[in-house]
Amino acid sequence: MRLFVGLGNPGGKYAGNRHNIGYMAVDRIAEDHGFGPWRSKFQGVIAEGRLDAEKIMLLKPETFMNLSGQSVGEAMRFYKLAPEDVTVFYDELDLAPGKLRVKTGGGLAGHNGLRSINGHIGPDFTRVRMGIGHPGHKDRVSAHVLSDFAKVERESWLSDLLQGLSEGAADLAGGDAGRFMNAVALRTAPPRSSATTPKAETPVPAPAAQPDPQPDTRNPLQKLMDKFK
Repeated sequence: MRLFVGLGNPGGKYAGNRHNIGYMAVDRIAEDHGFGPWRSKFQGVIAEGRLDAEKIMLLKPETFMNLSGQSVGEAMRFYKLAPEDVTVFYDELDLAPGKLRVKTGGGLAGHNGLRSINGHIGPDFTRVRMGIGHPGHKDRVSAHVLSDFAKVERESWLSDLLQGLSEGAADLAGGDAGRFMNAVALRTAPPRSSATTPKAETPVPAPAAQPDPQPDTRNPLQKLMDKFK
């Protein structure tokens, strides 16, 4: 069994925030793969289902971002899971919008949700980092993460990112991070066809047929007289 955790803040006020892209990710997996209904447990809400042969528990902590570790730790202990069985989906300022990376362990990059989880279960969980871009100055970070995705963002890359993530979720559950990221890339940056249609060449008209020259039947005297005409 694996625990997939989507980070975010509860309530309609935050539903469309960039900080809630983790919630959006597990919501999409639950919807596309026929998971059971969401129910309250572990200071959050959970939904149960399968991704191929793997039993998966989806969790959205409702403790608010800064206390996410309380919910994750409680669920992990209840199901007797190790940190290696936990995968966390969250927003990443240091990745360009629409980019996705997977890693196990590592730093916290100033993310309060990760800091809380690290404090409760240690660092050895898998992180699915979903880029939301940086606003350019640290003083604007809070407003950036707590603002909603613009319509153009939702239509230009967010929808494709979530679709690719859902399509590759079974690979991630099975431990194949490479195939998972490839499934995302096929949605967010599909390969261009190498086949190109050659331009039609303008046909060059064939030269007009010239009549064969007629033999000169004049005698020498006629030829001489013709020169002085």
